Amino acid sequence: MAEYGVTIKPGQAMTRLQVSCMHQSGLLYVVPAEKSWVCSQDLMPAHALAGFLREVTALEDPRVADIMQRWGVYFRELPLEDAPEE
Repeated sequence: MAEYGVTIKPGQAMTRLQVSCMHQSGLLYVVPAEKSWVCSQDLMPAHALAGFLREVTALEDPRVADIMQRWGVYFRELPLEDAPEE
């Protein structure tokens, strides 16, 4: 029987996120890169995905917005817990 949902598979050089349901399935790879060096290996996937989604949504490209809306995927950047309040 197939395993459905989001499964995080950490590794030494990469983290794989398997996303599966009975209608679609895929594998997202997160590897160390230019912008992800600041986080530890275990937090790198969260850092990379949050940064990636922040930059993609900042493009304000209507095509990206349309795709996100069609799939019901939205991203909102949250304040950092240790950031000073303005």
